[in-house]
Amino acid sequence: MTQTIKNIAIIGSTGSIGTQTLDIVRQYPDRFKVNVLAAGSRVKELIEQARIHRPAVAIIADADKYAALHDALSPLGIETAAGSAAIADAMERDDFSTVVTATVGYSGLEPTIRAIRAGKDIALANKETLVVAGELIDSQLKKSSSQVLPVDSEHSAIYQCLVGEDPLTVDRLIITASGGPFRNHTKAQLAGVTVADALRHPNWSMGNKITIDSATMMNKAFEIIEARWLFGIGADRIEPVVHPQSIVHSMVQFCDGAVKAQLGIPDMHLPIRYALGDATRIVSHERRLTIEDYADLTFYRPDMSKFPCLGLAYSAMEQGGSAACTINAANEVAVAAFLDGRIGFTDIYHIIERTRLVTTFVSQPDYDDYVAVNSEARAKAAEIIKSL
Repeated sequence: MTQTIKNIAIIGSTGSIGTQTLDIVRQYPDRFKVNVLAAGSRVKELIEQARIHRPAVAIIADADKYAALHDALSPLGIETAAGSAAIADAMERDDFSTVVTATVGYSGLEPTIRAIRAGKDIALANKETLVVAGELIDSQLKKSSSQVLPVDSEHSAIYQCLVGEDPLTVDRLIITASGGPFRNHTKAQLAGVTVADALRHPNWSMGNKITIDSATMMNKAFEIIEARWLFGIGADRIEPVVHPQSIVHSMVQFCDGAVKAQLGIPDMHLPIRYALGDATRIVSHERRLTIEDYADLTFYRPDMSKFPCLGLAYSAMEQGGSAACTINAANEVAVAAFLDGRIGFTDIYHIIERTRLVTTFVSQPDYDDYVAVNSEARAKAAEIIKSL
């Protein structure tokens, strides 16, 4: 039986998830073909990817880099474009059926909405899309033929644990966290950590922004919000647990007390492959989990007082509306300031909290409201940072 090739688009192709997705495309040329590649500003990497994979179009969000992209790829017959609007417009092309949203942050929202409206399936790695506008995305999906397949290892694990199960039998979702590089630090020690310290994740290789989010545990807060929208489970039934080994990627407990878990090595190829394969298993010869090598698997509750960003998930979901949009915007600005050395590590949480107090709250936002709140929160956070 002939295998039908799935045509895909990758937004954020030069980042960690994007490059690993292209690894899988290279490994399975009889299954996957890339027709759209889009990146933020890494034009050299995008050019190299396009030369290898020969998409129909390559798009760079940073318009200042467009000339280099065009000059390199137009002789190869590859269409080129620039700007965030071009990325969003590309979601309506008819030469792919699935888009991998591998960008980091708010930038993934508009392309994802456009892709859903166009009936594309979403392999979702951009958790901020559901954090910022989960209710809007949920309503758009109800009017579309699109399906969302989670790429985050935690949400992929939950998705896999739910296969064949009645959603009404789910008691709670248990989202595991490595605890980041500072899980054993005291509050006093956290005040003095450096950017270099925060970028040394013990288990995962990720981009700078998401690595800092892991260190503050904001990443886990976002994953709790994302899980609420992906699986339709109330916040009171989603719990984080610190699991330093990062072998159990997440768990589901059912009404009879049974707990199902998905285990694997700390590597993103498996969840990406599972999403691209429409939740089917694709044979892989990559390194596998050898369970006897992990005799000690430990779990404990996170210290919410030491990592207050984690608690923002619950307060945002309780408040609803535009609250999580504000938190995400302030976090992006604060993390960028920390990476630039303009604020300290523990300032990140306080900037987010102060931003929440001074940013307009919209109880029932539409898309334009999300755009406005995002812009306002970023400006307020930047003002707060300047005042420190």
